[in-house]
Amino acid sequence: MLWSLLKVLFFVAIVAALTLGAGYLMELGGGAVVQMAGSEFTLSPLQLVIGVIVLIVALWVALKLLSLLVATLRFINGDETAITRYFSKNRERKGYQALSEGMMALASGDGPAAMSKAAKAEKYLAKPELTNLLTAQAAEMAGDHRKAEETYRKLVTNEATRFVGVRGILKQKLADGDTETALKLAERAFALKPKHEETQDILLKLQAQGSDWAGARKTLAAKLKSGSLPRDVHKRREAVLALSQAEGVLDEGNDIEAREAAIEANRLSPDLIPAAVMAARSYIGQDKKRYAIRVLKKAWDVQPHPDLASAYAEIEPDETSEQRIKRFDKLVKSTLDHPETKMLKAELFIAAEDFPSARRALGDLVETAPDARSLTLMAAIERGEGGSDAVVRGWLARALSAPRGPQWVCDACNHIHAEWEPVCANCASFDTLSWKSPPQAQIAEPTGVAMLPLIVGALEDRSSDEADDIIDAEEPEVMDAEVVTEDADALDEEKKA
Repeated sequence: MLWSLLKVLFFVAIVAALTLGAGYLMELGGGAVVQMAGSEFTLSPLQLVIGVIVLIVALWVALKLLSLLVATLRFINGDETAITRYFSKNRERKGYQALSEGMMALASGDGPAAMSKAAKAEKYLAKPELTNLLTAQAAEMAGDHRKAEETYRKLVTNEATRFVGVRGILKQKLADGDTETALKLAERAFALKPKHEETQDILLKLQAQGSDWAGARKTLAAKLKSGSLPRDVHKRREAVLALSQAEGVLDEGNDIEAREAAIEANRLSPDLIPAAVMAARSYIGQDKKRYAIRVLKKAWDVQPHPDLASAYAEIEPDETSEQRIKRFDKLVKSTLDHPETKMLKAELFIAAEDFPSARRALGDLVETAPDARSLTLMAAIERGEGGSDAVVRGWLARALSAPRGPQWVCDACNHIHAEWEPVCANCASFDTLSWKSPPQAQIAEPTGVAMLPLIVGALEDRSSDEADDIIDAEEPEVMDAEVVTEDADALDEEKKA
């Protein structure tokens, strides 16, 4: 309010001053005489002041007209002027509007519209580093892979957009299944941006698929250095790569390097079962049994596994069954309630022909968590205790259709593997195999058939109505169990002969 009042007072003061000045000039005597082209003009002081003001305004207008003329001549000559800047800003406005509309079309999934807007934006902007990226992504969305690859190649030629172009072509090659070219592109992208997490993951995956374990370990170290991988995960994956490298060296016949790599893998991740088994066997080969026992015990406490038990048995291959039972008690004492421990102890007692102890060791596992292995062990126990053929066949029939039990299952796709591998054979994921029961009852191999000749023995060829009734009650698929039993008979007869 006060400021408005001050402005009004200031305006009134100016008007009053001008009025007083004009009155003073009108009352002032004298004047000025101007002669021009034989004519004489007499001007009063007021007229003289007004004439001077008009002359100044006319001079200013003349200068502006002259600058406009000069700008027009420069425009015609091709130089940048206010006019060219006006038209340039207008084109730039249209270009950025088209670019914005293209990005909206791309986000909404309209590939052809995005390509059209990208072409329009390029026409107005002439900035390929912006429009080519939009064009490539729109072409991919529209299914025009040839156009997308051509545009990505244009991006590769520009240093500012080179990584984006290489990454785009890399993804196309991965989609086409061309892993050899994709690996080279991933290496180039990694060289351009070593800290780019997605590029690191792709390169690591491709190197693992190609069994380039040394290169994969370098990539893994770069991930740790860039902070994109936790240290504990790095140790685990470093162990997986070291183990894979050890297996590769072993295949090449270099036992010493393989042993060192296996021991290193076990040191990095003691709970990695294949690394523990390989390290233990390397210690056994060096007659360092105490180290082998320590490695296997540490891994068993984390995850009981049949391969660990097998390697533990190799430490003393010539011991008796009773000695083996006593020695294995030290291995399993901390995991007595684990199903693997129960089945392992049952197998040891069966080998010692102590079938009542085997039954006690197995406990209620066949009721609470039955699988092919526990049911087959139960059949062996029944056979060893003199049970009837019908009861044995009933257990075997149940074993044939029971779940396989824990296996190497991929956490990413649930694919089952007969043996541990660093890379999933189905989805090519790295370090995703876990020893667990698959989500559905699947049988990776005919384990029941393979085990029967070893632990059941020959069954007498006889049949009775009572046996058929028992078998029918246990399992409807009787023919499969009979075929397996006949195979067991034949193999056992050959063994006896």
